[in-house]
Amino acid sequence: MKMSFLFAGLITITSAAGCFGQDRQPDPTWLHRFVPEVKEQASDLTTSTCRYRPVFGVGDSAARIPKGVTRYGELTVGPGGVSGMVSYADEEQIYFVLEGEGLLQYGEETARIRREDFMYLPPGIRHAVSNPAGSGLCRVMVMGFRVSASDTSKRPDRLMLANVADVPKQTVANHPPSTLFQLLLGTTESKRDKLAASQTVTSLFVMEFDPEGTNFPHHHDREEEIYFVLDGQGDMVAGGGMDGIEGRHPAKAGDAYFFRLNCTVGFYSRTGADQPKARILAVRSLYPFSQR
Repeated sequence: MKMSFLFAGLITITSAAGCFGQDRQPDPTWLHRFVPEVKEQASDLTTSTCRYRPVFGVGDSAARIPKGVTRYGELTVGPGGVSGMVSYADEEQIYFVLEGEGLLQYGEETARIRREDFMYLPPGIRHAVSNPAGSGLCRVMVMGFRVSASDTSKRPDRLMLANVADVPKQTVANHPPSTLFQLLLGTTESKRDKLAASQTVTSLFVMEFDPEGTNFPHHHDREEEIYFVLDGQGDMVAGGGMDGIEGRHPAKAGDAYFFRLNCTVGFYSRTGADQPKARILAVRSLYPFSQR
């Protein structure tokens, strides 16, 4: 009788464990969003004249997956509009102007911004975007990254802002010459980037691909990364697998991919000679607790 009771108990425990294991879904190693189809949501940036699409991080259904990326989304300010004024004590941000022009309020300073400008917004600085009346839409990619409390005092003494057109194109070691890089922004120790400004963002850059070009699939063991297709089309590599390439996914302008650390990442351009070259805006940031 006692042995039968113990045996029955083992079956019950094993069955429960098996059910739990079947119900639990593993976290994805990468996420994909087509930005124009992302539903707009209210946020601390939105006003009656300003809209926000949460692509990754805050506001997204899978916000728990990115660990160091706090937010990544598209801000649209209508003609004569203005966004909410925001400030984050434990977050550094980068803004990248996708379309149009406007004004950036940076603390007590106001700066004019235009298409493909990029700027660093340190923790604790109050900032907002406005769009003078008579202009078209001003669209900005908002990127936020977690910083520790001990880093919040590190703030540049001026607004750090530049334009992609002013950054030279170059090849980068370990990548083929079919891809040219524009190194936009890196850490305060950077000697190669246009702006040496950030704490946890290790690199913001644009890649331009020749027809049938690639940057070779690879991975990063200390950093999360996001790719956003600005122009052209091709195949996005995301995953891993026995061959290092778990999947190739058709990608076009407007597609955004988030990659966890150690996820295989890469791109193969399929742009023909009669079409614009594929270009990708990429940002890479340290995984929390990673050391440089």
